Amino acid sequence: MTPADRPPGRWSDLERPPLNATALRGALVTPEALWTSLEVTEVTGSTNADLAERARRGTAAPGTVLIAEEQTHGRGRLDRQWSAPARSGLFVSVLLRPEVPRERWGWLPLLAGVATVAGLTRVAGVGVTLKWPNDLLLEVGGEERKCGGILSESTGEQGGPPAVVLGIGINVSLRADELPVETAGSLLLAEAENTDRDPLLRAVLRSLDTWYTRWTAASGAPDASGLREACSAVCATLGRTVRAQLPDGTELRGEAVALDDDGRLVIATGEGVQLPVSAADIVHVRSAEQG
Repeated sequence: MTPADRPPGRWSDLERPPLNATALRGALVTPEALWTSLEVTEVTGSTNADLAERARRGTAAPGTVLIAEEQTHGRGRLDRQWSAPARSGLFVSVLLRPEVPRERWGWLPLLAGVATVAGLTRVAGVGVTLKWPNDLLLEVGGEERKCGGILSESTGEQGGPPAVVLGIGINVSLRADELPVETAGSLLLAEAENTDRDPLLRAVLRSLDTWYTRWTAASGAPDASGLREACSAVCATLGRTVRAQLPDGTELRGEAVALDDDGRLVIATGEGVQLPVSAADIVHVRSAEQG
């Protein structure tokens, strides 16, 4: 059998070239940057799990960036599975040790969302928004679709200072027949101007560096750092009627009106009460009903 006769494998799609790890390190791991090391691995279960384990063993320093060309057991919030074909997306985790009060760490997924939205919008040329607290949305055929997500997990070396792993997953070149669910989307399906993963990744990580540096310089204060204003500007949840499915199984319905000092979503109920929600599965009611 000649090479031309062989069936295509998951690494042979010419429209999905590999990331250039050397070029990425040269561009992102610099003396003035937040990032201290960068590694690209072909396949792993979960970059978040791998980096968290390294942090616990003390073999990963703050600023470490771990990227996978393929994830087989990627996870989102509520342990939802996140998988995609090889080289079809960006699957990246970073290790951070924020020197800010722990009560302000709740802003980290939102900070990562703001940074990712900014990077993707600038390079891909499509309008990406943030669904509280950690979903990335874009429009495909006039419908709101999820194209990515963010997962924040506390970790750290045993007996050492706490740290956090931020994981970012983005659907870049997934085709319609490759979507995990019908409500998912990708930059390709949104007719992005650029689906080259190298410049997309550089833009996201540089934006994350900028926002994280700004936030930590302000001791995590959402207003002094400008984070609350920026997040409110790109948050597709604010101003919408939502259903909040709470961890205890109860449900709260109302209008999402604000983000409080801790990054919680404030929901105004029909009874005129405003309640902050720190952990919930949010459904955009109007978009769901229209779709």
